[in-house]
Amino acid sequence: MDALKRLEEWYRRHCDGEWEHRYGVEVGTLDNPGWRLEFDLVGTAIESRHFAQSKIDRGESDWIHAKVEDGKFVAACGPSNLEEALKLFLDWAESK
Repeated sequence: MDALKRLEEWYRRHCDGEWEHRYGVEVGTLDNPGWRLEFDLVGTAIESRHFAQSKIDRGESDWIHAKVEDGKFVAACGPSNLEEALKLFLDWAESK
């Protein structure tokens, strides 16, 4: 399953009539250029799961930085790394 379908399924599983009114997923852009992703973890089974901060730097426009802070999984990445950043989150979120 591709990353977008996996994200759709992850979001759908957490929509319970309440969670989606206070929490959710945000995808935005950065001016360097790149992408910024935020996934609310509060109210999910993974809200207290440990995530070791990740920094992947392969070049000026080929990078991903991710961490968990303030109840959110936050990732920033280069302009061509959006799918890879989504997979990083989903692989962690869906691991047992």
